[in-house]
Amino acid sequence: GKTNKADMLRAIIYAGYRFNDKFLFNSEIEFEHAKEAYVEFAYVDYLVHKNLGLLGGLLLVPMGLVNEYHEPTVYLGAERPVTEQAIIPSTWRENGFGLHGSAGMVSYRAYVVNGFNGSKFSSGGLRGGRQKGAKAKADNFAFTGRLDITPTPGVFFGGSLFTGGSGQGDIEVDGRNYGVKTTIVDAHLQAQARGWDFRALYAKASLGDVWALNQVLGKTGSSAVGEGMQGGYVQLGYDVLSQSSALGGTQITPYFRLENVDTQASMQSGHSRSLSTDNTFKTFGIEIKPISNIVLKGDYMWVDNAAGSGTNQFNINVISF
Repeated sequence: GKTNKADMLRAIIYAGYRFNDKFLFNSEIEFEHAKEAYVEFAYVDYLVHKNLGLLGGLLLVPMGLVNEYHEPTVYLGAERPVTEQAIIPSTWRENGFGLHGSAGMVSYRAYVVNGFNGSKFSSGGLRGGRQKGAKAKADNFAFTGRLDITPTPGVFFGGSLFTGGSGQGDIEVDGRNYGVKTTIVDAHLQAQARGWDFRALYAKASLGDVWALNQVLGKTGSSAVGEGMQGGYVQLGYDVLSQSSALGGTQITPYFRLENVDTQASMQSGHSRSLSTDNTFKTFGIEIKPISNIVLKGDYMWVDNAAGSGTNQFNINVISF
């Protein structure tokens, strides 16, 4: 019963300038759906040392496998994993400052950014709470950090954290203001070798003062925002031409992703959960890259939940980068 759609999903312009060996400006301007313009990131980066940089501006929150590298030529799938839309709400960027660097096999990022706008949370996840750098409410700030280990080229694993208030001065009950502390953690792994591409991620979110948030938002029963949310996936792809030079670098990669996302994994006392917020996604598809900068993707996603309300979908994308 859904209407088919054809969408000019994204057109992206990168703009940057290296002032000297120490200072760099980097930005991305994105047009979505052929009419909406957004700044995806824009920051000044100062190289203090070869292993340490300081940066400030509109920053990509360093969580998950997609958010910092969110271009479709980089990840498998016509759509981003649902975990990295509802729990880690890619593309997720906020105003802030911080540091980044590496030492041997270890790389790290640590930022202070404005917090979510918790008044926009829903039973479907945290995505609505992104402020995207646009006149962001900043009564509450947050810390976010990431640590990765790369034991060998093509393989890395690690974890990331986001924690801070989301109330932004708007969640007040009986004269008391509540901060709605929001914490997200994730563990992730990516391994690419000899044509194989394996990725796995688990993310969990917990919210404080949910009873006050739901009361102020007027959300009751199964429409209430959950105290806990979680999601995860495993994904495997293989370039069937990886061991052949017959087609001059063309890549043909079938892939499969198994994913579960539950945005009401735990509820406050007195609130029931919806049968439609715990979903299992099975996605099978194929991507074809005639060259590394052009990709054609097609996949089919099966969606299951206890309510029987999942909508299966077929996607096909053409991307250049």
